[in-house]
Amino acid sequence: MVTLGTGALGAAAVGSALPPSLRTALAAEPAAGGMRAIKHVVILMQENRSFDHYFGTLRGVRGFGDRNAVELPSGGPVFEQPGPAGAVLPFSVRDAARTQHKDLQYIDALDHSWDGGAKAWNNGWMDRWVSAKTAATMAYYDRRDIPLHYELADTFTVCDAYHSSVHTSTSPNRNHLWSGWTGYEADGRRAVGNDAYEEDTHPGYPWPTYAERLERAGRSWQTYTEWENFTDNNIEFFTTFKDIARKALSRARALPGAAGFTYMEAFYAAVRDTDDAAGRARLLAALDEGVALLSEEERSLFERGLRRVESGTLAERFRADVAAGTLPEVSYLVPSAIDSEHPGSSSPIASATLVYQVLDALGAHPDVWRHTVVLINYDENDGFFDHVPPPVPPAEGPTGSAERWQGRPTGLGMRVPLLVVSPWTVGGYVCSQVFDHTSVIRFLEKWTGVDEPNITAWRRNVTGDLTSAFDFERGRTQPGVEQPGAIPPFTGRWLPVPPDRQRMPVQEPGARPARPLPYQTDAYGHLDADGRTFTVALSNTGRASVHFALYPYAGEFAVPQHRDVRGTGLWTVPLTGLTGDGYRFTITGPNGFRREFAGPVNGLGAEVSSAVDHHDRDLQLTLRNKGDLPVTFTVRPLGYVDEADLNGWTRRITVKPGRSRNVVHSAADAHGWYDVEITAEPSTHGGAGDTAVRFRRRLMGHIENGRPSVSG
Repeated sequence: MVTLGTGALGAAAVGSALPPSLRTALAAEPAAGGMRAIKHVVILMQENRSFDHYFGTLRGVRGFGDRNAVELPSGGPVFEQPGPAGAVLPFSVRDAARTQHKDLQYIDALDHSWDGGAKAWNNGWMDRWVSAKTAATMAYYDRRDIPLHYELADTFTVCDAYHSSVHTSTSPNRNHLWSGWTGYEADGRRAVGNDAYEEDTHPGYPWPTYAERLERAGRSWQTYTEWENFTDNNIEFFTTFKDIARKALSRARALPGAAGFTYMEAFYAAVRDTDDAAGRARLLAALDEGVALLSEEERSLFERGLRRVESGTLAERFRADVAAGTLPEVSYLVPSAIDSEHPGSSSPIASATLVYQVLDALGAHPDVWRHTVVLINYDENDGFFDHVPPPVPPAEGPTGSAERWQGRPTGLGMRVPLLVVSPWTVGGYVCSQVFDHTSVIRFLEKWTGVDEPNITAWRRNVTGDLTSAFDFERGRTQPGVEQPGAIPPFTGRWLPVPPDRQRMPVQEPGARPARPLPYQTDAYGHLDADGRTFTVALSNTGRASVHFALYPYAGEFAVPQHRDVRGTGLWTVPLTGLTGDGYRFTITGPNGFRREFAGPVNGLGAEVSSAVDHHDRDLQLTLRNKGDLPVTFTVRPLGYVDEADLNGWTRRITVKPGRSRNVVHSAADAHGWYDVEITAEPSTHGGAGDTAVRFRRRLMGHIENGRPSVSG
C-alpha cells in the first residue's frame, strides 16, 4: 500500500532552515483569485545540479527507489553505471568527503559539454555516464548535506519531471529560459555551447527575448545581478542588448585605457578590479553619462536588463524593492559565482544563504508574499548523473531542424530540480508533469497573456506550463525555523571517489502528496499473425500529450524509440532482427507508467489487453487465447498491495481456445497506483505452445481522477 511518510505533508521539524519571517507569512491564507492573485514572479536559476544528485534520496519522488527505472542494454539497472573498474553505483558525497578528508561543500565540476552530454545519454540507453564524466558523476547529497533544499521540498512543491532544455552547458539552457529556444551562431552552427561568453567577438543572438515582449506589453520586469555575475545574465548576449551596451559604454570608452569597453562584462570587470575608490567612481559615472544619452526605450531596457549592483548586494537590493513596494512583476535573480551553486565555483550552502535572504525578504512583508511565486531551478545538470531518460523528439517526424542538430536531439536535457515556492504550493507536494525551462515562460504567458512564439511546437506539446504544480483553491499553513549555518572556509575543489564496497542508496521511506496530472495512459499489444511484427495500441485520454519511450532489449530496434500521443496511436515493432527466439521490450511514460512485453514469436496465442476506469480507479484486463490449446494466465501484483495478502490478490485463470476472460484489478486503495504482472503457459505441457521463451506482461502506472493523490 502507499502511505505518507513522516513529514510528507510539509510539517517542518524543529531545526529546519526556513526564515522565521516566512513562517509567519505562511500562517496567513494565500490571496484569493486564482492566477489573477499573482502580482510577482521571482525566477532564481542556479547552476549545474541534477535531480538525483540533490534529491535522489528525498521521500516520495522519482529518486533512487524508482520502480520505473529503465534497464541498461546489458540487463542491469540504470543505477549500476558501467566503468573501467566495474559498475559504479550512486554514492554519498558525505562519505567520500570523510574518506578523502575533504569538505563536502566543495566538490568540483565535471564535463557538461554538448558532446559529453550526448555520450552519457548514448541515444537514450543511458549507460555511459562514468566514461563520459568520471565516476564522480554518481556522487549525491542527502538531507543532512543540503537541509534547506529538502526543507523547501517538504514545505512547498518539488517537481520531479522538470528537465533542462538542452543536454549541454549553461548558455544554451539559459537561452531557453530567456527566449524559449536556442537558435544558431552567426556561422550557422547551432548555439549548443558557451560561444556567447566570448563577448568581445560574439555578434549576439538576433532573435527577441521574452523580456522584450514583456517590455512592449507594458509589463514590469527586472534583472537583479551584481558587478560579478558569472556571465549568467544571458540577456546580455542578445543583439538588442549588446547594441544598447555599446551605446551606454560610449563615455566609459573615452576614459584612459578603456578601449575594450564594448560589452558589459569587460566594463564591470574593470569596476570590480579597481581598488581605487575614486577610479571606480569615475568608471560608474562615465557609464551613467552614456546611459543618459540613450533613447527612452533603450534606457529602460538597460536599467532593467543590464544594470548591475555592487558585489554582495543582490539580496539587499531585492529586499529594498520588496520593502518599497517596487518589486516588478517578473524578477530574474542572477547571483555571483560564489552564490551560484556551481560545483566549480560555489557550494550548496552559499546558495542556501542567498535563497534564505530572498525568502526572508518576502516573508518580512506578508502582503507581498501573499501575491508572489518564487521558482528555484537549475540551468543544467553539470556532469552529474540522473537516471530518468529525457523525452526527445522522434528521429522521424515533423519537428525538423528546430529540435535536432548533428543528427541528435537538442532536447530535452537531463532532469534538474525545480522548487515552486509560493502560498499556493505549500504542503510538501510533488508534481510529476513533464516540464523544461520553456515551461517557465509558458507560466508567464498564462499569467500575463504575453506570448512567446520562439517555443517550438514539439516543446509545447511535450511539456507543461507549471500550473499543475499549484492549487489556487486552498492553501496550507506551515511552521518553521532557523537560518543556515556558516559557510565553511574554502579548502579547494575535489572529485569524489566511490567507496571500495558499494551498495545502492536507500531512498527515504514514505510517500508525499501529489498534484493531479493531465495524463491518463494505457498501452497493450498483440503479436501479428505473420509473427514478424508486434503492434502496440497507445492511449492517452488526458488533457496533455504524453511522451512514450520504447526500449528494445531483444533487438527490435537499434536504439530506443520515442512517440508523443494525445488520444490514441499505434506503434509497430519489427521482430525480424531479434537476437533470440522471442521479443522483449519496455514502454515507459510519465509518472511511473510502464508496460513490459515479452514472449515467443511463435507460441501460445495468448493476448492481454487493458483499459483504465478512472472513476473507480480500476485496471480492467482482458485475457485472450487465440491458440489451439488451453492457456493458464497468472495475474499477480508486484506492488501497491498488502504484502501479507499477496496470495489473496494472485489469480490463476485458464482460458479455453478462442475464448477470453475479464479480470479487474482495483487500485483504489492504493490511491490509483498499480503494478501487475501477467504470465501465461499451456495448461498441458508438450504441445505446440510449449516454448522456452516466457510470455509475460507487466503493467504499472497511476490512474488519475482529477484530484490530489499520493506519490507512488
